[in-house]
Amino acid sequence: MFTDMTLHTALEDPAQPEILALLKAGEEHSAQLYPAESNHHVALDGLRVSNVRFFVTRDDGRAVATGALVLHGSWGELKRMWVVPGARGSGVSKAILAKLEAAALNEHVNVLRLETGVQNHAALGLYRRAGFVQRGPFGEYRHDPLSVFMEKELRGSPNSH
Repeated sequence: MFTDMTLHTALEDPAQPEILALLKAGEEHSAQLYPAESNHHVALDGLRVSNVRFFVTRDDGRAVATGALVLHGSWGELKRMWVVPGARGSGVSKAILAKLEAAALNEHVNVLRLETGVQNHAALGLYRRAGFVQRGPFGEYRHDPLSVFMEKELRGSPNSH
């Protein structure tokens, strides 16, 4: 477990060896929980396109979390949220989620959406506590009994009520 963390979250290129290892760990975790057709990871090339903002949270220089914001005009999708096991429960996930929400507001995004798995209890709890509510499939997703789809209207966005 990490203690006395000094967190810094910033935009980074995901094609760094240390970050690739985190992305792979997230994929391996998902593969243990769900069949391949229920995993919806964005590939490395997809994380490096112009409508994606890829963030890394570091503790004293060491990458401890990743998260991406995929821009779809007035809405955005959270992808590739991953916190290394040793840093879980220390506020890292809240920190990167806050950075992703701030980036979304900066990009004039009104609604954040995400897909996660039914077995990702910690992630589901984080998103619910952050104000996300369950919804149906969106974008290119289809109904999947192993998926949970959520969204959050962002306060402070130009078109929020």
